[in-house]
Amino acid sequence: MTATARKTESTAIAVATPKGGTVIAMNRRPVSVLSFRKIAASIARNVVPPLVVLVILLGLWQALCSAPGASLPPPSQVFEESYDLIVHPFFHYGSQDIGLGWRVLVSLERVAYGFGLAAIVGVVVGAIIGQSVWAMRGLDPIFQVLRTVPPLAWLPLSLAAFQDSNPSAIFVIFITSIWPVIINTAVGVRNIPQDYRNVAQVLRLNQIEFFYKIMLPSAAPYIFTGLRIGVGLSWLAIVAAEMLTGGVGIGFFIWDAWNSSRLPDIIVALAYIGVVGFVLDKLVAAAGKLITRGAAAN
Repeated sequence: MTATARKTESTAIAVATPKGGTVIAMNRRPVSVLSFRKIAASIARNVVPPLVVLVILLGLWQALCSAPGASLPPPSQVFEESYDLIVHPFFHYGSQDIGLGWRVLVSLERVAYGFGLAAIVGVVVGAIIGQSVWAMRGLDPIFQVLRTVPPLAWLPLSLAAFQDSNPSAIFVIFITSIWPVIINTAVGVRNIPQDYRNVAQVLRLNQIEFFYKIMLPSAAPYIFTGLRIGVGLSWLAIVAAEMLTGGVGIGFFIWDAWNSSRLPDIIVALAYIGVVGFVLDKLVAAAGKLITRGAAAN
């Protein structure tokens, strides 16, 4: 029997006879079997094309950077000189001599604090603003201006206010990622159907009940769109902030590698940053699809 074949499942059913007896009848219904061909086809559609493109790009990179006098190292040199960083991301030989895996975790901890606070404050503030037309008109232009300020522009103010690099970096993450959360939440609240508001009035829901039972479920697709944008900005902000504040994060590692002329290490760190950012975006998107039952934007 092949993987795509179907098998039957027997179900016992009691049937009464005219003479008062009982006959056990077996009801057979088909049960589908998971198709390994479909799984393989799905993997081929989603995995093979990116791998092919990656191989082509690595080949072009190798060909362009292998010539004498090339300013950037080829992939072969990157793998050779940064072997430990690639194969052993969690080595620990001292306070500063640690693998990129540990450095990424340090940066992710700061992102968790800053982005988590931005998500909570952004949703609450956005919900309040979305309920008022005048607040939306008055504050939206200000938010649109503030959200265009680069992350590093906030760093001197945060260092002056907190006098410490770690809370300063967390504040930079917070102030950078909160704006898309506020704006998208406010737009989502403004777009709640009037029928939902009428139902809330009929049921006499208070503000807290309206927030949890009507507002959040209706605006969830907009909220998670803002959260996806925010988490990407958070990851960008922490890398930029760590380059100046120091520590053991991934951003400081890149700056230290540049000062030491270790270009292969920088390239490996960039690959780590890209992969982690991709995973963060997919995690927030998956949470949005789960909570909104597929209504959130992909």
